[in-house]
Amino acid sequence: MLPDMDGDELRKLQAPLKERYKTEPSAARITLHARGEVDAAKLACNVVSRRTGSMAGLHPATGGSGAELCSGDILLEALVACAGVTLAAVSTSMGISLSKAVLSADGVLDFRGTLGVDRAAPVGFESIRMTFELASDAPEDKLKKLVELTERYCVVFQTLAKPPKLEVHLAGSGH
Repeated sequence: MLPDMDGDELRKLQAPLKERYKTEPSAARITLHARGEVDAAKLACNVVSRRTGSMAGLHPATGGSGAELCSGDILLEALVACAGVTLAAVSTSMGISLSKAVLSADGVLDFRGTLGVDRAAPVGFESIRMTFELASDAPEDKLKKLVELTERYCVVFQTLAKPPKLEVHLAGSGH
């Protein structure tokens, strides 16, 4: 279902944000965050979302209400979920018992790019930082190897690190 908003309403909503980002470029740089807790026994990762449901919408920094999931949040949550599941599988394979495993991802965005305020500002994440908080009786070198292998085999991490060729197709246009 499409939103009950037209282009003029959206422009009106975004105008003060765009103006602010022109005069205060640092206000457009926001760090998004995702966090998940690994359940190694189930080879799963419970991603803690800042929102419930699955409706995606604009981030408040681009005029959204904040009631819907931002696609940037979803991307970070996917990274945490994939890394968490991969960590659980690799730790199981390596025989490493984890009494605690919490993963987080923080990504910095400059919303001037996505709003077209500054063509030099990037559209998308400038940087993403993953943090692994692990508690285990395993030696430090084994835990480092666990994180290294998690990074190597995490599909989402590797997709971000080595982006695939992307294609866009218009389907159903009737032409």
